[in-house]
Amino acid sequence: MFPQKSPFISGVDSKTYPLGEHSEHFQGRPTMALVALSHTPVEHQLYRAMLLALDENAKSVAALTARRLMTLTGIRSLSTIRRGLEGLLSKLSIEREQKTTNSRTREAGAAYRVYPPEEVIARRREQGLAGIERGEINHSFERAITRVVEHRNLSRREAQVALCCVEGLTNAQIGSRLQVTEQTVKFHLRRIFIKFGVRRRAELISRLLM
Repeated sequence: MFPQKSPFISGVDSKTYPLGEHSEHFQGRPTMALVALSHTPVEHQLYRAMLLALDENAKSVAALTARRLMTLTGIRSLSTIRRGLEGLLSKLSIEREQKTTNSRTREAGAAYRVYPPEEVIARRREQGLAGIERGEINHSFERAITRVVEHRNLSRREAQVALCCVEGLTNAQIGSRLQVTEQTVKFHLRRIFIKFGVRRRAELISRLLM
């Protein structure tokens, strides 16, 4: 569902790795890792750049044109930038700001409110849009997220499936949550087991929670 491109890590699946070359940035940031897994690569590249731009100016709203975002991210396609922004809007990671001029409200297309990861997850839960971040983020789940982030050869989908296993979901429930078939879930589980060197789900959960 969320294809990934990350050409920077040798030996890592270049099409699907969820957190890319910046995985070290997510240590101790489980909510950021969950949000990253929900974004496409372009969406997360934009999201991260927008957060950094806000941090530099100590603001929650930034006037960021598509061309400015091209400079910040290195993405050279305006249409790619626009699609990424639409994706972030639909996933409640950002929000367009409105401003009123002469008693008429118009969309300020270059002004966005960028929500930090904790607020992104809270907004999604309120709207019933939460995915793998639906579960309670307690100490055990944070540990599992850390294990997933540290395992640099997992694909984005494999990471999602592994975390759903930690929540205790069945294959059918995982498929429903991630909007894939149960057979697809089984396929990902087989690959996950191989990568973690385990033979069954209980061993995988134990490995992620230890």
